[in-house]
Amino acid sequence: MSEIAKHLEEVRQRIAQAAAAASRSAAEVSLLAVSKTFPAADVRAAFDAGQRAFGENYVQEAVEKIAALADLRGDIEWHFIGPLQSNKTKLVAEHFDWVHSIDRLKIAERLSGQRPPGAAALNVCLQVNVSGEASKSGVEPNEAAALARQIAALPNLRLRGLMAIPESAATLDEQRAPHARLRALMDTLRADGLELDTLSIGMSADLEAAVLEGATMVRIGTAIFGARDYSH
Repeated sequence: MSEIAKHLEEVRQRIAQAAAAASRSAAEVSLLAVSKTFPAADVRAAFDAGQRAFGENYVQEAVEKIAALADLRGDIEWHFIGPLQSNKTKLVAEHFDWVHSIDRLKIAERLSGQRPPGAAALNVCLQVNVSGEASKSGVEPNEAAALARQIAALPNLRLRGLMAIPESAATLDEQRAPHARLRALMDTLRADGLELDTLSIGMSADLEAAVLEGATMVRIGTAIFGARDYSH
C-alpha cells in the first residue's frame, strides 16, 4: 500500500468516526482530495487507492495536471476551490466539474457563458466569508441570499450549496461555531426555496468539527498528500 493510500484510509476513518459521533452516515460526507502543488503522479496514486474527486487552487497548474491525467477523465471529478479571477474563468469553465469559490455575480456569469456547448451544467458553490476576515474571499452572509438567487437563475450552472474557509481555531467548540453559522445560512436558503445539497467545509485540521456541523464535502490536502512546498 502506498503512503497516499494509507493516508486516504486514515482520513476515511476520521470521517467515519466523526459521522458516527454526529449520528450521521459516513456516506453523507464526500471526500475531496486537495491536490494543489502536488504532481499528477500523486493524484494517480490516490486514484488507484479509490479516490475520485480532486480539488485544485491554481488554474494553470490544474489544467496541466488534468491534461496529464486525461486517460482518467471519464472517472475523475475536478473541483476548482481557489480564488478565481475574470481572466481565468474560461479555462475553469472548460475543464472543471465543480467550482466552490464563487463570490461575485460577474464570475458566475462568465462561467455560465463560457461553459462549452453540450457540457453538463457546472456545479457551483457560493463562498461565504463566515468568519468576517478582511483577508478572506467570500460574500458577506447577509448578502448571500440575493447572490444565491442570481446565480441559481443562470443557465449552464447548477448552484449546489455553500463553501467557507473559516478562521483557524484551536478547540473543537471554536471550530464548530463558524461551521454552524454556515449550516444555518444554508438551512435558511433551502427554506426560501433554493435546492441546495452541498455544504463544503472542513479541512485537515477541522474535519471533525465540520462533519459534526453537517458538512457534506470535506476538502483534505495535507492529511492525504503531506506538507506543501510553495517554493516553486
